[in-house]
Amino acid sequence: MSRPGRTVSSSRHVLMIAYHFPPVRGSSGMQRTLRFAEHLRSHGWQPVILSISEHAYEQQAASAGNEVPQDVAVHRAFGLDAARHLAIRGRYPGFAAIPDRWASWRPFAVAAARRILRKQPIDAIWSTFPIATAHCIGLEVARASGLPWIAEFRDPMWQGDYPPDPRVNQYWKALEGRVFAQASRVVVTTPGARDLYRERFPAFDPANVVLIENGYDEPTFMRAEQGFTASAPGAGIGKGPVKLLHSGIIYPSERDPTQLFAAVAALKQSGRVTAGQLQIVLRGSGHADRYRRQVTDLGISDIIELADDVSYLDALREMLAADALLLLQASNCNAQIPAKLYEYLRARRPLLALTDPTGDTAQVLRDTGAAIIGRLDSAESIAQSLMELMDRLANGTWPQATAATVARYSRAAQAGQLAGVLDKVVEPVRP
Repeated sequence: MSRPGRTVSSSRHVLMIAYHFPPVRGSSGMQRTLRFAEHLRSHGWQPVILSISEHAYEQQAASAGNEVPQDVAVHRAFGLDAARHLAIRGRYPGFAAIPDRWASWRPFAVAAARRILRKQPIDAIWSTFPIATAHCIGLEVARASGLPWIAEFRDPMWQGDYPPDPRVNQYWKALEGRVFAQASRVVVTTPGARDLYRERFPAFDPANVVLIENGYDEPTFMRAEQGFTASAPGAGIGKGPVKLLHSGIIYPSERDPTQLFAAVAALKQSGRVTAGQLQIVLRGSGHADRYRRQVTDLGISDIIELADDVSYLDALREMLAADALLLLQASNCNAQIPAKLYEYLRARRPLLALTDPTGDTAQVLRDTGAAIIGRLDSAESIAQSLMELMDRLANGTWPQATAATVARYSRAAQAGQLAGVLDKVVEPVRP
């Protein structure tokens, strides 16, 4: 299935292979690919999207704020989710999930890519992980076509004991090696991932491992702000509870909220915090039943709310209106940075980050001067950080990044970086 785009004046075309693309819900990776597709066009590159058939998405979201430009061609190749479409009594054949549950997408996507290449000029290929099948497709198409290939790792792929399944682990390790043997450039999103890959693959030119961080989309924020005026942070102090918002998925391992819940319970039990003073909203967290049981058992359901998903535009409006924003990132993701961080920076609200102080997330926040930082694995540290946040809101001394610092992370600026990488890989080698 495809949606042909209108003809546009662009000298170069890039085939972008991505599992996460609208209308999939629950992935910041969808935002990254969509915004690249939007903004590359102003840098002389016309994107051609190759994604999976929509029925492969377990959850889909409203399009508000995530509309695909009409002049961007979107092609979809058949693919199944083995866990949902091939399972019998909850079990599915292991071979159907190597390298991941969407392995069936590969042959159909490769065939679709060949049809695209026959019908129109394509100058470069780009694919994005953490859906490993996307890199399998990119690798095969690059080998067959001889086109330059940019392989993006939004997260590091093979991580020693991850993935835990031995067969998948072995495949991912081998696939990562094949990517570095074939790709013209590798793009990563964090300094830690860049350092990891430069060390792991020393024969790959270190200059060809390129850092392009995640970011926020200014036009979409401007849409969210239309007809909406947020009160100044701290303006409501004393008039009602402080609203502390976490917007997006909370993974049980990578963003484990257990110590956060324990800290809130301890603060409530000691009388230092009440529901009349603090409301923590976990919006679209996923795993809501699990977290709701924990919150109920601790007696803090009057302070912590598990809230349903909303449209992307409404999520941005909620960020802009919150008294403060909450970020979670565990130490097992020290070489990763939640994409939500950059939207939080643009929202310009007070920010409480619970993370490992030695990780990339904490480093970005120290560099921008934008957050109060506590340890996600320590209820004591979290309690101290929560009370510091409340105090700083009360006296107006919360940390905040400058507008110039925030502007560095716009999606438009990052699309310009990607366009620069694309320009280099298609330029003829000069003596």
